[in-house]
Formats: sequence, structure tokens, C-alpha cells
Amino acid sequence: MRVLIIAWEFPPKIVGELALYVSRVAAQLVRKNFDVYVVTHDDYRTGLDQRQDGLKVFRVANPVKTHISVLTWDLTLAAEFERASSDIIYSTARTVSLIDAHEWLCVIPAIALKKAFDIPFVYSVHSIEDQRSRGATSPFNLAITNLERLGCEEAERVLVKSTEMRDELKIRYGVSPNKIDVVQPSSDTWIDDILKVYEKAIRAPLQDFWRLAEA
Repeated sequence: MRVLIIAWEFPPKIVGELALYVSRVAAQLVRKNFDVYVVTHDDYRTGLDQRQDGLKVFRVANPVKTHISVLTWDLTLAAEFERASSDIIYSTARTVSLIDAHEWLCVIPAIALKKAFDIPFVYSVHSIEDQRSRGATSPFNLAITNLERLGCEEAERVLVKSTEMRDELKIRYGVSPNKIDVVQPSSDTWIDDILKVYEKAIRAPLQDFWRLAEA
């Protein structure tokens, strides 16, 4: 099974916990013999980095260097995420089975790729705008809120780390609890539980994809 992960930060670029979390997910998937690509941002290290452990990291720079907010930064970066991801999908003969998009900054490319290539995606939510800017109702905050809501609507599954986040998405964005999977990173079965989420998203047993790959 071939998985494409989209995240705006990834080591060695570490802004917060997201980079380390995504790195852990990718490494564990590789250890389970998945073919994993990570598409991420880096203004200084660009192109494909095929690591010794088998993980493939494709870094892209934002083509626009001056921005008035993180929204314009994200919109221009999204085009590069889509371009790099499309190149990967075509280079693998359109055999990418799933997209795992992390945070609202990756919602736009994930939706575009889903609709262009009919690839399901999981929306991994680490925080929401109301938690980061509680009570803020400016057009800027509402735009991010609506992107988060759109990601929840378009994704096949929504992945969160806690029941509290699940309840927040249900209350604030009207997401059905049946669509949300809670997987705690501290769990002993953490990566296997994530694979179960992937299985739900692609609506087929994962062993079917392994069998096709072996054939």
C-alpha cells in the first residue's frame, strides 16, 4: 500500500510537535512495509530525499516570498503541494491508495487531489482555530475555521488524539462522531489503530492492497 502524507512541517524543520508526530507516523508505516511519501515545506532544502530507511520525503519551497498572513502563505504553498503530490501520483502509475493530510494548512491540496485522482483522504486534526485563538471572530479566524470545517466534510475519516477533540469537532463543526476516530499516541497499539483508520477510509481490508502489491 502506498500512502502520501502531506504536512507543512517535517524534520529537520521543526516548528512544534506536529513535525515529530508526522515523522513518527511515517517511520512506523515504513517499518510495516508501506511505501510512504511525505510532501512537506522547506524553503532551503527542496526536491526528493530518499532516505536509507525507505521513506521518501519531497520538500517544496513557497514560490511567493512575501505574505500578509499565514492564509496567503498557505494558499500559495498549496499549489506546490498539489504539484509535487501529482508528480508522485503519476510517477507511481496512480497507485497511491490514501492521503493523510495534517492540519488545516493541508486541506486544500488534499481535496484537490481527492477530486482529481479519486484518492480518499484522512484529515488528521491536531488543534482547531478556536483553541489557538479563543473567541476570535475576525475574517482571518473565520477563514481558517471554515477550512477546518471543509476538511472535516470532505475527508473520508477524521483522526484526532483525544475524546475532547472529538467532542469539539462534533459541537463546533457538526461532525458525526461516527466519522471521527480517536487514536492516542501513547497507546501501545497506536500505529495499528491508525492503520484501522486508513482501512476505513479506503473501504477495503488493508491485506487486499498488500496482496495486490505482491502480485
